Amino acid sequence: MTKHVVSRRQLLTAAGGAAVLLAGQVSPADAAAAGVDRQTDPADLIVGCHGEHQSGIVTPAQRHLLMSSFDITTTRRHDVVELLRSWQVAIERLAVGAPLGRNHSLNDAPGDTGEAAGQGGARLTVTIGFGPSLFDGRFGLAAHRPPPLIDLPAFAGDALDPTRSGGDISIQACSDTRIVAEHAVRDLARVGAGAAKLRWTQGGFADPPVRPPGTGRNLLGFKDGTANLDPTDAVRMARNVWAAPGDGAPWMTGGTYQVFRRVRLKIEDWDASSLDEQQDTFGRFKSSGAPYGATNEFDPVNSALLPTDSHVRLANPRTGEASEDERILRRGYNFADGYDPTTGGYDFGLAFIAYQRDPRRQFVTIQQRLAASDALNEYTSHTASGVFAVPPGVRRPGSFVGATLLDP
Repeated sequence: MTKHVVSRRQLLTAAGGAAVLLAGQVSPADAAAAGVDRQTDPADLIVGCHGEHQSGIVTPAQRHLLMSSFDITTTRRHDVVELLRSWQVAIERLAVGAPLGRNHSLNDAPGDTGEAAGQGGARLTVTIGFGPSLFDGRFGLAAHRPPPLIDLPAFAGDALDPTRSGGDISIQACSDTRIVAEHAVRDLARVGAGAAKLRWTQGGFADPPVRPPGTGRNLLGFKDGTANLDPTDAVRMARNVWAAPGDGAPWMTGGTYQVFRRVRLKIEDWDASSLDEQQDTFGRFKSSGAPYGATNEFDPVNSALLPTDSHVRLANPRTGEASEDERILRRGYNFADGYDPTTGGYDFGLAFIAYQRDPRRQFVTIQQRLAASDALNEYTSHTASGVFAVPPGVRRPGSFVGATLLDP
């Protein structure tokens, strides 16, 4: 028999085995009752859940990521609405370090899994996206599929695992502690039981340097994020990241489009290559991060001085406004998933996440150029992929992410 979500209260009670506070927003009193200590968990460790845009997009990168994808298992649109409402309630509690439920009986399963107790908010952000498959015939949403939400084309060199790709809904959980990010996804999966099933997860980490502070490095040893978009540049963000009413899906206004790629690194081959080859591959000096022909990391790039197949030159040719309009907001994390006995090597790489206004003119254009001739291809393999429409943020308490589509 198909299991349906009847209401937020029934969904959360069934998933957590305990009643959950169903207020649209966590109040200071709720937080205090939940044991959140404002003296040890100050406001700068709590990221708000309401605003024009979802958190976790321009939020300064936290140290830990758990990227995940869910498949919807119900056939009723009402259940999807109730799922998203329930997740919003849970996210608002998780963001302040509050548990999801209270037990009324020792015979009940715990309302919260408990492993993050005492961790506080830890700057948790949870960002929700909708995959192309959500807009098939199940929920009457086909006519509302945004034109930019394409199925990504196959790229040269792809070795994608379909079981680790795609999905109806993505959840990007980021936090300053690993256990808080993992706890968020774990409890959201419990909350969604009967309406959504976990499809895949991918962890990641970003450890910024401490001596001196600055740009973090990828597992190839190069600085990563030097030329990223500036989130404080409102003009460029409006042009390159945020969806606008005229983009073909008014409900996405203030939202953006997320591309996920799991990029496995051939660490052993890279470590055996010379420093000159490594630097030519990127077009930057490994130690300083400066582009060829310059001295400092943030010096302007002169593409003419870079090898024609270098990653930096191909990722952003710097040919004027056309290449400026291609630029994406990257939010990448390293991953180290241990030793893979099937390949006899490390399963290390990059959990690549990027936000943009239109993947057709941005990610796809860039990736086609990279796939064709990037020198870095010798050392990488793309093993998983996904593209998701990330709706605008929740502007008022009591609403939920996706309301502009499902509950306008």
